[in-house]
Amino acid sequence: MFELTGKKAVVTGGGSGIGKAISIVFARQGAEVHVIELSHEAAAQTLSEIEANGGKAYSHTCDVSKQSQVREVFKSIAQVDILVNNAGIAHVGNLENTSEEDLDRIYQVNVKGAYNCLQAAVASMKQHSGGAILNLASIASHVGIPDRFAYTMSKGAIHAMTMSVAKDYLGAHIRCNSISPARVHTPFVDGFIAKNYPGQEEEMFEKLSKTQPIGRMAKPEEVAALALYLCSDEASFITGCDYPIDGGFITLNN
Repeated sequence: MFELTGKKAVVTGGGSGIGKAISIVFARQGAEVHVIELSHEAAAQTLSEIEANGGKAYSHTCDVSKQSQVREVFKSIAQVDILVNNAGIAHVGNLENTSEEDLDRIYQVNVKGAYNCLQAAVASMKQHSGGAILNLASIASHVGIPDRFAYTMSKGAIHAMTMSVAKDYLGAHIRCNSISPARVHTPFVDGFIAKNYPGQEEEMFEKLSKTQPIGRMAKPEEVAALALYLCSDEASFITGCDYPIDGGFITLNN
């Protein structure tokens, strides 16, 4: 089950965290993985792990917010069977202390970056009998999260774009779904805690972990397992859906 042999998968932000875990599991299941990353060094680390396990992968240094760069990358790949829109950046702040520059920066990467990749992937998929798209949304697109105004805006857009693409391309046999994770233990989380709470790392990690009713953060590999299912042929009857993977955050935090 969940075999991806013969399929070409594009994973944006595949150099670390969730994107890296998705890239590794897709390659393990037989896909030819194309990692789109701003950091060549990060992509190289993912590729080395994939190749060490006998997988096939390529890296493409690209700023997803630049449409011309994205189009060139997708043109070089030619056929795209799977797209995982994972690349994104975070921001802490409410409406009043989110600057115009902050909002534009989040929009450019999280929203426009996803749009650029969606547009390029759909064009390819229409020429090759369809495909599967998975966008990384967030629990922030379902419930209010304190001090995440710009980030919530961007992930709400991801959720909405998922529904729109799913509806518009039913006839082209293109499925489009999204995943909404709660907190996932990635190097980004460790860096965020170290930067904002120096000397309180263990205390803050425990506090953030317990905001999930299940009592811990997710592992990137757990998100990757769900991504694998949704992009596999076993999920061929699923489109236009969002899947929270949140340790009960949305429904049990009461």
